[in-house]
Amino acid sequence: MYIGKSYKLSEFIYWTRKCIYQLLTMATLPVVFYQVFGLKWLGISWTIVALLGTATAFIVGFKNTQTYNRSLEAHQVWTLILSTSRAWGTMSRDYLNNPEKTKLLIYRHLAWLTALRYEMRSYRVWESRLKKYNEEYQRYYSIPEQESSLQVELAKFLSKDELEYILKTKNKATQILALQSTTLKELYSNQDVVVLQFVDMQKTIREFYVQQGRSEQIKNVPYPKQYAIINSMLIHLFCFLLPFGLLKEFDKLNESVTGIMHGNMVWLVIPFSVIISWIYTALGQVGESTENPFEGSPNDVPISQICRIAEIDLKEMLGEVNLPLQPEPQHDIIL
Repeated sequence: MYIGKSYKLSEFIYWTRKCIYQLLTMATLPVVFYQVFGLKWLGISWTIVALLGTATAFIVGFKNTQTYNRSLEAHQVWTLILSTSRAWGTMSRDYLNNPEKTKLLIYRHLAWLTALRYEMRSYRVWESRLKKYNEEYQRYYSIPEQESSLQVELAKFLSKDELEYILKTKNKATQILALQSTTLKELYSNQDVVVLQFVDMQKTIREFYVQQGRSEQIKNVPYPKQYAIINSMLIHLFCFLLPFGLLKEFDKLNESVTGIMHGNMVWLVIPFSVIISWIYTALGQVGESTENPFEGSPNDVPISQICRIAEIDLKEMLGEVNLPLQPEPQHDIIL
């Protein structure tokens, strides 16, 4: 998540520079053929381009709205996970008169958060993190889940036997919650908790399952490709036709100017075409970088920071003083 005041224009232009190079080529060739080689028939009606531009604007706006909603939902899910984690820590501490079991439940919950965030950061083939322009930007920040293995992180919270068992399972987060439920059943059988406390804690585990499922849905269900392909096709078609639609419009301006620009107004098609097209391509690239809020991009939901906050809060509930440090933003980016 970017927490600075704003991205710098230079950063944004560098991020989209390959599109700018392509747009510059697409704008220059029609002007050269029209002005230098006299192929005047290349100019097409501006009305056609304007109608296409309107349709493109609608579809680009629709996609960006939907991708923003995906990101917003992901933020809401992990905000609920954080608040419910605090409630779980309070219940584990206050419902039990057994410090050993309290620590077991809280540490195992931290293991669940760890397993879930590692699963959310795992790669999916439709994600855009490995695209060249996104890989280049990763030099400004690091992804915590790539700096340490899941096994090392889980070993901080699970016993050796539990760690071996969890590492063999397919959905590690699910099985950790299942262990929590088994422990609660044992506590109830031993009358360490009364029925209302048992039900309350089981409801909390069910809430964790619900939020895990919502998070997995966002991760594992990509933005509908039928809309994505239309969005991409319209943007490319509009950017291709735009300079052709501007040729005659700028050629008409020669009648109202004198001096060096007389007869050369068509050359202004190049910068204006690039600027207009860049707005569309940049919006498309922004939407693409927002649609997968867990992939490790600068616009991700900061699940690593959320898990660290939960770890600090829950360990303080246990009375521990050797607490982990809050992660520091790198280049105003925090994950």
